[in-house]
Amino acid sequence: MAMKIRLARGGSKKRPFYRVVAADSRMPRDGRYKEKLGTYNPLLPKDREDRINMDVDRIKFWLAEGAVPTDRVSRMLESAGIVPKKERNNPIKAQLGEKAKARLAEKESEQESE
Repeated sequence: MAMKIRLARGGSKKRPFYRVVAADSRMPRDGRYKEKLGTYNPLLPKDREDRINMDVDRIKFWLAEGAVPTDRVSRMLESAGIVPKKERNNPIKAQLGEKAKARLAEKESEQESE
């Protein structure tokens, strides 16, 4: 059984509140889960301690059992010091957009014509 540590959304419309859960990867996002491992409230300021609450011992247990954290949860675990930081690289993000490329080409053609 492929286990994941992920976020399950709760809260009302436009007021998100998430539970950090250990769930089977085949279950729906807000569906059945094995264990609640913590909470995450994105509406609180980033410097508040109760923005993210996690049961570190249980998270370490599930990681030892082979559970794979999702990207967002792994970033939370990295900031808490539970898992080592991963090197991330998104070369597509560093590329210029279409309009910027067009402006650059236009500027180069103006300089060549002068």
